[in-house]
Formats: sequence, structure tokens, C-alpha cells
Amino acid sequence: MHTGSITAQELASKLNGTLLHCLPGMLLHEVRSLDEAGPGHLSFLANPKYASKALKAEAGLILVDSKTDLGERAVLVVENPYWAFAQCIAWLHPEPEPEWEQTPIHSTAKIGARTRLAPGVTIGARTVVEDGCVLHPGVHIGADCVLGQGCELFSGVVLYRRTRLGENVRIHANSVLGSDGYGYVLVDGKHQKILQVGWVEVGDDVEIGACVTVDRGALGPTRIGAGTKVDNQCQIAHNVQVGEHCLIVSMTGISGSAKIGDYVTLAGKVGVVGHIEIGARSIVGGGSVVAKSLPEGSFVTGYPARPHKEWVEAQAAVNRLPKILKKLQRG
Repeated sequence: MHTGSITAQELASKLNGTLLHCLPGMLLHEVRSLDEAGPGHLSFLANPKYASKALKAEAGLILVDSKTDLGERAVLVVENPYWAFAQCIAWLHPEPEPEWEQTPIHSTAKIGARTRLAPGVTIGARTVVEDGCVLHPGVHIGADCVLGQGCELFSGVVLYRRTRLGENVRIHANSVLGSDGYGYVLVDGKHQKILQVGWVEVGDDVEIGACVTVDRGALGPTRIGAGTKVDNQCQIAHNVQVGEHCLIVSMTGISGSAKIGDYVTLAGKVGVVGHIEIGARSIVGGGSVVAKSLPEGSFVTGYPARPHKEWVEAQAAVNRLPKILKKLQRG
């Protein structure tokens, strides 16, 4: 990840903010989440309910609004911390310029033995394709990607820059890994884009169906664990963490920063809201919406999802209502 650097005082001037409990010359060189930030990093707090997490964070400087009190923590008080965070990503994580050559395979790319490249394949700068991969017509791989041994990508697959695949990964036609996460902040009546500068990591023996989209993380990786199988037309949003050996069935959508444990099954058309956790070996029935975290071994269905037995009993009761209503009307 390309990073810049800036002093706390320079940052305060750019954002028209006020430094508290912070040395003006402190150098900041990355933006990171509260969970991952260290002494040289900038983070932000946009929701007061995460104040306890901010107090424990190791971030060198935290963006906050004027209503937030973090005691003696080094903070930069700004009007809109989320918008300030978005601007800081652009300053501290500048996007590199595209690197194109006349040939479809960049001269700095490394292609392993026994790898087969069909017509129309393009591969970006510094990308590594290990031995025995098969890339079908029209596959595009961006810069700084890594494909492990034995991967197969079918026609029209696109890997954005810095996508990393393990060994024996199969991705079916027209799937896209590493596109921007869906991040915007409303400023003066307009939706301003939050740059997404993370990447996607896929473990060994993963299979991804056709027309699947996996967004890169806002800052760090979106991950799909080893052995997981993703059906056609699924959406996995930015910073989602999918465990190992999961089954994600057709038309399922997982919202940003959700965490899915190992051996979880999400049946067809399941929706998962953001920032929740689904425990290992849980099963979510088709058409369900998971709106809160689930413990390990859960079996839920419905909208909102609840224990399957409870949902079945509720549906049975609903089905009896017309008969009950007729009896009441007859007196």
C-alpha cells in the first residue's frame, strides 16, 4: 500500500481542526481502524458508542467531534470525523498511477511454468502468477496481484490490484474481486466518496461462482477463508471476513465488516447486515436476513432471522389466522 506522511499540525490546518493532548510535530503515516492502529497511525471515532474502543486503541491520533471526550487521549477535533477520515485516506494513501505497456502482459509480471494464457488475457505490473494456472480468454489481472499454484480463472474475470489468491482457486466467468467498497459520506447535501485502498485475500481451494462481486477493504483486506465455496451472483462487501469451509449460496449479500465463522452455511438469498458476527457452524435458512450477531452452532430462518423452531411455530400460527378470523366473524 502506497502511503504518505504528515504532521499532526499540518493535518489540523488542512482540516480546520483543533489538536488536544498531542505534539504538533508528531508524524502520521497511515490511516487505520481503531482495532489496528498503532502509535504512528491516524484513526477516527464517528459513533460515540465506540468510545470505549477508542480509549483502548493505540492510535497516535484520533479524529473526533466536539461532543466527544476521550480524556487525555491525543485527538484532533473536527466538525465531521467521518468526512475528515475520508480526506485523510486520500492524503496518506495516494492511489498509484496506472502502469500500462503496449503488450498485454506487463514486462515486470512473473508467469510460472505450465501456466496457460488464452488470447485476450492482460496482466499488470509486478503481478505473480504461479505454476500451473489457467487463465481463460478476457481475464484481466491488475498490478501487484498474486495467484497461487493451480488457479483457474474463467472468461471475463477481473482482479483489481493487490488481490491475492491462494492455491487451486477457481473463479467462474465475469466475477470481479477487488472493486471499490460502497463507502460515502454526506457533506453539504452531496455524497462524497470514501476512497477504498485495501485489497482482497482468498485462501486455498476456494471456488467462486459466476457474476460474484467481492469488494476490497476500505483500509485492510476483505478475506475469504480456505475451502469456502461461493455460489453465483453473491455480493461480499468491504472488510468482510469469511471463515474457512463456508457455503455461501446464490444471491446472498454480506454487508461491510461482517465476520462469518468457519463452516457456516448461508442459504440462497440470505442477507447479512454489517458489523455483526455469525458463529462457526451456523446455518442460515434461505431468504433470511441476519440483523444481529449469532452464537456458534445457530440454526436460524426468517426476517429478521430467529431460531428455526421458533420461526416454524410462528409461521404455523400465522397460517391459522384466516380460520380464526372466520370463526370470530361468525360469532
